[in-house]
Amino acid sequence: MNEIKYEIIRRIAVIKKESGGWATELNEISWNEAEPKYDIRRWNADHTKMGKGVTLTRPEAMNLLLALQEELR
Repeated sequence: MNEIKYEIIRRIAVIKKESGGWATELNEISWNEAEPKYDIRRWNADHTKMGKGVTLTRPEAMNLLLALQEELR
């Protein structure tokens, strides 16, 4: 199994803090040295372990934002 490389470029928001030091976060991350993308997933306190998440390009993030704005009106 190949090792996945990642670099958190920018920490944007903590969506939810959980017990045990884990948190669901929105970050901008470069995966395997590729162009950074928006990423929502659970991380442990020192960002060495992660849960499953979703990664979005800028256009996908904009579509999500528009959908949420419409839904939350």
